[in-house]
Amino acid sequence: MDVRKAALAGVGAVVTGMALAASPAAQAATSQNGVCETGEFCLYYNSNHTGSMVDLGGSVKDYGTGTGCVTFRTAGSGRGLCVKNNAASVWNREAAAVTVFSKSGWAGSIDAVLSGSKVNLKSTIKNRNAGHVVGNASNSRMTTGLYKASGRITAYFDGYLTTSGRHEGTDMARGIGAPVYAMIGGTVTRVTQGARGSGGLSQLAIYDAGLDKTLVYLHLDPAALSVGQSIAKGQRIGVEDWRGVSSSGAAHTHVEMRPGRATGAATSVGDPNLTNPNPTSFWMGRGYNICCD
Repeated sequence: MDVRKAALAGVGAVVTGMALAASPAAQAATSQNGVCETGEFCLYYNSNHTGSMVDLGGSVKDYGTGTGCVTFRTAGSGRGLCVKNNAASVWNREAAAVTVFSKSGWAGSIDAVLSGSKVNLKSTIKNRNAGHVVGNASNSRMTTGLYKASGRITAYFDGYLTTSGRHEGTDMARGIGAPVYAMIGGTVTRVTQGARGSGGLSQLAIYDAGLDKTLVYLHLDPAALSVGQSIAKGQRIGVEDWRGVSSSGAAHTHVEMRPGRATGAATSVGDPNLTNPNPTSFWMGRGYNICCD
């Protein structure tokens, strides 16, 4: 081989090697750049993922209104408008479920969108959306924590659609007789068993001194527990029923987080005031995603 050609070939190999070594790593998603990238949650102005879109990374407590609100960015119907109460469809490219809320601060009615899903928002959330929370990929669904099986969220915190009251907990449903398990551990502070029907409310309250929080479970048929008894997270505490519910078809378990040591649930129906704080961050911190409905 010609020495000069061999030398040039060697230089070419070195340059090629340098070029390969200097190749940039995959770019992280850039929020609100008009491209729905991996690791983002994207909202569209129209159904079926048409109209203007905005791509967002991470959770947003309030899309905002007026100057400074989150706006639709790409060309199409709705461009430049505030996203709040204007989104009709979404694409979840985050690694975990994303839950859209009807009220700011992660409250109200919800629509949970599983990772990878590209869907129209359900009717109670379409054009009625104020923020979203991205779940943790390692977290369990709330319903899995309560039932150790599939279930659904039927009403979230402050999720009443009417003005007859403020909902102080989270309603989940699987079916009459489904085993119910403690979502955190603690000490029983109250256990009452009512009759089936609207007048027979049952309550089970479990206080966690380390967290200084009480979980109150309503409507279930509680296990044979006693005040002062220690309960472990994941321990069976009863079965789902309709004690304090108007009909068997509406059977569910109401789970309510209360600050401090409590012995019962807050008033909801007919009460215009919220007594309990928003529990979203609490649930996320306990290993539960606000999913699914």
